[in-house]
Amino acid sequence: MKTPISIISGYLGSGKTTLLRNILKNAKEKIAIIMNEFGEIDIDSKIIKGKNVNISELSGGCVCCSLTGEFELAIKEIIQKYNPDLIVVETTGLAEPDALIFDIENELPDVKLDSIITVVDSDAFFRFPLGKTGKIQIELADIILINKIDLLKENKLKELEEKVKELNKNAVLIKTKFCNVNNYVLFGLYSEKNIEKSRYHVHLDIDFFSFETTKNINKQRFIDFIKKIPKEIFRSKGFIKLDNQFYLFNYVAQRYSLEEFKSDKTQLVFIGEKIKKFEKEVKKELNSLFI
Repeated sequence: MKTPISIISGYLGSGKTTLLRNILKNAKEKIAIIMNEFGEIDIDSKIIKGKNVNISELSGGCVCCSLTGEFELAIKEIIQKYNPDLIVVETTGLAEPDALIFDIENELPDVKLDSIITVVDSDAFFRFPLGKTGKIQIELADIILINKIDLLKENKLKELEEKVKELNKNAVLIKTKFCNVNNYVLFGLYSEKNIEKSRYHVHLDIDFFSFETTKNINKQRFIDFIKKIPKEIFRSKGFIKLDNQFYLFNYVAQRYSLEEFKSDKTQLVFIGEKIKKFEKEVKKELNSLFI
């Protein structure tokens, strides 16, 4: 019997990890998660923990190109060791899922493609160009979660839906806050895509750098710092100790959130286009915030 496999895609900061956390929280079956990090800190892997869940992390690149071989081996190992009821792959926000779909349909005889779920960031959709990668993520989806709908007015939300339908008229559109959706809606579709191997994809000139410390940081001064982050840094995430309390920090498209979370040190990753030139400045600023 083939193991169903679903793919979660969507651009940086759209809410993919939040969706995974919801899926695992509501899961009644054994789910194996394969995550694809962009950055040198495995931040997301520390968030995704739950009962009956096995996590396999593929770090350091795009799961649909440089790690194709390792991905195939990981799938076989997961099935042999854990025999999950479902495998869910979260791709990096910089990935186009077509090559991954091709591998699943043509190179992995032990699995069958279930559903392709794409998360769309309602707020960032209008403020940042969608780009080729974002369009392909929407075009290939079976289910599209239009997330963060609380950040848009009704007329803009309708406009977004129309633009998404222009790219993919067959997908199921679900409007969500914090990617809150029932599991039964997401799985059991058994979609066939028949992707041609000749399709190719292009990566943006994306950089990242990380920051770590065990020192305490002034919360208000950190919030002031966030407001001054260069616009080229469009994504940041991690754990941070502010006024003796640890938080999970999420930043995307000039919006941020802080959620109380258990950790043992500050670990942040900053992601953006050609941002290495800001690394020294950002780290100097963060070091100045210590209490």
